[in-house]
Amino acid sequence: MTTTTTRPNFASPVDTERHGTYRITQAPDDPRPLYRFTGRLTADGSGPYPAVPGRYHLYAGWFCPWAQRVVLEIAVNGLQDVIGVSYVDDARDGRGWAFRETHGPDPVNGFTLLRDAYEATEPGFDGHVSVPTLWDTQTNRIVSNDYRTLGLDVATAFTGFRHPGVDTYPAEHRAEIEELDAWVGPAVNQGVGRAGGDGPVAEQARADLHAAFRRLDERLVDGGFLVGHGVTEADIRLWVTLARYDVQGNASGRLGPPLSAYPNLARYAAYLAELPAFRATTRWSSFSAPGARPSFLAPSFLANEPTDPTGDPR
Repeated sequence: MTTTTTRPNFASPVDTERHGTYRITQAPDDPRPLYRFTGRLTADGSGPYPAVPGRYHLYAGWFCPWAQRVVLEIAVNGLQDVIGVSYVDDARDGRGWAFRETHGPDPVNGFTLLRDAYEATEPGFDGHVSVPTLWDTQTNRIVSNDYRTLGLDVATAFTGFRHPGVDTYPAEHRAEIEELDAWVGPAVNQGVGRAGGDGPVAEQARADLHAAFRRLDERLVDGGFLVGHGVTEADIRLWVTLARYDVQGNASGRLGPPLSAYPNLARYAAYLAELPAFRATTRWSSFSAPGARPSFLAPSFLANEPTDPTGDPR
């Protein structure tokens, strides 16, 4: 009896000479949103994408804070057996994100390029190919690549399937979570990128960033979490940026003092980093500059990175 083994499909190595560098090709006068697919998951089945275990798969990137938000929601909510996750390679050329040996193949469709999922959904796709991207295995199309709503849908649509998981977007705290994000989002999550530039806009972004850090440091003076008494969407949104601050955005020191200059904020970031879901869904080497390390973590912490490509903390 002969056994045939199917080899996984992988993209060829990054080759910018042949394929160029990745560019968003959307025309300036194109009215469509940059993140074009905006389907929503529903708990009550009222929409085309009901919350059904095993139906959806998330294409993510270890390097991407926006993708990590959604992966963290899956892990903290205890939905690893409900929504599949796989990871694209950390580098790209003009073809966009791809599946290579580094993080394994596409286990759902066998695509070599993430662009294949976009083409399957919209033939001739000419927009932004991004992670996170949620794929529907029933209709064989993308549900959403809108990171802003994907995490919330994961947190709220699958409440009956948590194992065990926690409620990261509790109804009684949603207003406070969004009020917090109204200033943390612009100043911190988006602010780090603006702060790395030159000129008055970058200078103001650096000032706003550190003002937000001081405000957060004061908020966390008594320890605990940002909102309520457990991990919520507010902590997830902030932490993915804090994790990258010292080793990516501020690796050169250009943005100002390290996170350790804010003791309460640094303690908070270190505490979250130790939690199983956060530890398992963070691969520091995917986004850290050579030789850089988080100022709020002991060097020994980075010795054991996750090896399971699913990011399952169990």
